[in-house]
Amino acid sequence: MAQAPLLQLSQISLTFGGDPVFDDLTLSVQPGDRVALVGRNGSGKSTLMKVMAGLVEADRGDVVLSPGTSVGYMEQEPDMSGFATLGDFATSRLDLSEHYKVEIAGEGLKFDPARPVETASGGERRRAALAKLMAEAPELMLLDEPTNHLDIEAIAWLEAELGQTRAAYVLISHDRAFLRALTRATLWIDRGKVARQEKGFEHFEAWRDKTWEDEDMARHKLDRKIKSEARWAVEGISARRKRNQGRVRNLAALREERGNQIRRKGAAAMELEAGPASGKKVIEAKGLAKAYGDKPIVKSFDLLVNRGDRVAFVGPNGVGKTTLIKMLMGQEAPDEGEVKLGTNLVPAIFDQSRAQLDPEMTLWESLTGDKEMRVSGAADQVMVRGTPKHVVGYLKEFLFDEAQARAKVKSLSGGEKARLLLAKLMARESNLLVLDEPTNDLDVETLDLLQELLDGYDGTVMLVSHDRDFLDRVASTTIAMEGDGRATVYAGGWSDYRAQRAEQAPVKDARAAEKSAAKAQSAAQAPAAPKKEAQKEAQKSGLSFTEKHRLEELPLVIERYEAEIAKLEQFLAQPDLYQKEPVKFAKGTEALAERQQLLAAAEEEWMELEEKAG
Repeated sequence: MAQAPLLQLSQISLTFGGDPVFDDLTLSVQPGDRVALVGRNGSGKSTLMKVMAGLVEADRGDVVLSPGTSVGYMEQEPDMSGFATLGDFATSRLDLSEHYKVEIAGEGLKFDPARPVETASGGERRRAALAKLMAEAPELMLLDEPTNHLDIEAIAWLEAELGQTRAAYVLISHDRAFLRALTRATLWIDRGKVARQEKGFEHFEAWRDKTWEDEDMARHKLDRKIKSEARWAVEGISARRKRNQGRVRNLAALREERGNQIRRKGAAAMELEAGPASGKKVIEAKGLAKAYGDKPIVKSFDLLVNRGDRVAFVGPNGVGKTTLIKMLMGQEAPDEGEVKLGTNLVPAIFDQSRAQLDPEMTLWESLTGDKEMRVSGAADQVMVRGTPKHVVGYLKEFLFDEAQARAKVKSLSGGEKARLLLAKLMARESNLLVLDEPTNDLDVETLDLLQELLDGYDGTVMLVSHDRDFLDRVASTTIAMEGDGRATVYAGGWSDYRAQRAEQAPVKDARAAEKSAAKAQSAAQAPAAPKKEAQKEAQKSGLSFTEKHRLEELPLVIERYEAEIAKLEQFLAQPDLYQKEPVKFAKGTEALAERQQLLAAAEEEWMELEEKAG
């Protein structure tokens, strides 16, 4: 017998003035669904999720939630008014006996529950909201860009948690690796319509491209038919033949059909143009050391960046990636060592904090007020790589419409703010790009274009990113900052770094220990792997790429379960807990048994994959 859907949307229509956001939209979310919600920036993904969560009321249609189903929604900008600390917010709907769940999620997501709300950054607030959702464990989770402001370790924790949950969830994310690992179905919003494919995000791009190809073919056939019918109508008049009124009406209907078709939003017309060539050596650092109090950033760090290199910096939040880049750019002095900058450098910087954007300015003012883009005596033009352009025309190249030109920056979505920053950055010539989290909030199509532009850029790139797929596509060198002043240089992108680092699972017996040692030695002696080498190695070992990725992440999963079990055992060991707090004791005991089962399953999965890897 088929299960009833957890959530059913029927014939939903919604308009915020102008064109409808959705029209006659129908979809459902089933128990156990793992759904990617994808679409271009501005297509209505977040709005649709708010309709699902009951936070936005549709103009027409029905939203039906299965009786007794709990829904949790993590929005991009959570409202924490009325709460003193992040912990108060995260535990607000939990019984006292369940507060430990927020502590566990807090460790995985790296946020401090004691942090006052008023001093917390946007990233800390989002991590607290995510911890709240994970601790409450609703039957349906609606997650809007959950990986934004998470470092790679926290993303791995969240990926493991969502991978083992029994809850259904709908994900909005720009992180391809995250979506590929977790989703089994895809909802695609395109021009107010939603299509569903019962395959995960891994298959989305092929589906999208085939859909667009079929659409272009149908439009081409319709155009040819209109042209043919129009020629008949003209010739019929000129020959004074009696026209077939049915064919005339048919021509009008064809033209109406063509006129009602909504054109796809094209890709942004972004361009990167390198300025004059820099010297061959761009940056040379020797013996760098830097610490803040007793917290070391780097120790005895050496680096040579040559013209054309793509250098990525990875590591946990707060480890000092931005500080190291500032030292390499000469913006901050090291405690020890020296940095030599090459000749003729023309840098351009993308700041993840969006500090270059004044939220109270309009988009027009943001561009024309930039001193490097200002055109003397022309208030409606901006200088783009040495050529004056009308400000609206330039904004249109980055997918902003004319009405948005006079809107304030604070009204933009995260993806739109990122595109505006890119518009400012790409207006000037440069030969050294510094990109601090450039991928946050960008849709898949814009990410693809940005990657292509970086591939074709003649200058040098230094970037910070937690997007593993983007790192694999762009980086030629990866600098892993792992805390305690350790910063190690690896050849290649994220997968290459992981392969060279040769992270091994915990040793369960002597045979596994020998196998781990042999693999570590082999990886240490191997030359730098080219991109996609991880997939080839996986095939040689008998594992699929997904299985190899799972084998690499299982040690972290096992370690986390062991830590959670230790916390619960400590909690249950409190004297008189059973007599004084029987409900807490029962829930703690249940949670302990659940974690022990999960640990046993993870260990068994690890042993099976190790044996299969041979």
